[in-house]
Amino acid sequence: MSICARVSEELAEPLAGSAPRAAAWLLIEQSGPWGPRALTESHFHPELGRELQELTRGTGVEIALIRRPGKHADRPPTGERAVYLAHTAPGRSWIRATHLADPHVLRDLDFAAIGAGDHGDFGASYEGDPLALVCTNGRRDRCCALLGRPLASELAAAGHAQVWEVTHLGGHRFAPTMLVLPYGFTYGRLTPPDAKEVLEATHHGRIVPEFCRGRSFWDRPGQAAELAVRQNYAIDDAEALTVVQAADPVAADTWTVHVHHTDGRSWQAGIHRSAATPARPESCLKAPTTPDRYDVISLAPLTAAAA
Repeated sequence: MSICARVSEELAEPLAGSAPRAAAWLLIEQSGPWGPRALTESHFHPELGRELQELTRGTGVEIALIRRPGKHADRPPTGERAVYLAHTAPGRSWIRATHLADPHVLRDLDFAAIGAGDHGDFGASYEGDPLALVCTNGRRDRCCALLGRPLASELAAAGHAQVWEVTHLGGHRFAPTMLVLPYGFTYGRLTPPDAKEVLEATHHGRIVPEFCRGRSFWDRPGQAAELAVRQNYAIDDAEALTVVQAADPVAADTWTVHVHHTDGRSWQAGIHRSAATPARPESCLKAPTTPDRYDVISLAPLTAAAA
């Protein structure tokens, strides 16, 4: 195991509340090597990459490049590329899929509407196996390459048809890390058996809280609160919980978060943000810092399940 992931695990840094934040994901197939900022530093069109970044700014849509596991020849892609669009709101999650010869048509998407949950009939509805996106961009962090690439290859070899390498999920120190769609839960520190368990659970509409970093639809305090309820009340139904987070901290770095179950139960969680100590590298390429961590300082039921 390489530096930042090893140190984070030795310090028992919590996973909850560390997932990337995105209401929706635009995933574009791009073979070949990736640079640290892959959307503008790869064989993908750099001008288009910059334009898409600007078009999605503030919309809740996150863009990432994907490629199949295996060797990545240093040559431009030919023919059509796979494109996925996914939204991660509980009870309203979806995936749309298409193949494009010219990705420039993506400039015409209404990203504000997509971030709000309207796909605008992009592509076709995707009803296949969950999309497993394993972070592997070694030019961004070596942990992702050394730990992520073998995981992606093993999952693909085991017959999981929808396994992709992805450019960036954040949280390099939790490598290997994997985003699973349509629900948008991100997982960290996965072994191959753990990852296979996650994909099997997702196939049946469940999550595995033990390895989960959070659902990308929620802000970080909401991610931590949802996972606290799941872990304390044994709730693994992926779509069972929604989160209502106070707009502002009730005190310095402290939030009140309400978590609601579809069966009528609800809970109130107190979430506190602090600096993780001692300092540790957030990435193998960066100096040690004290990243944010989100701890549950209180958790209490508000209502029981409806009779």
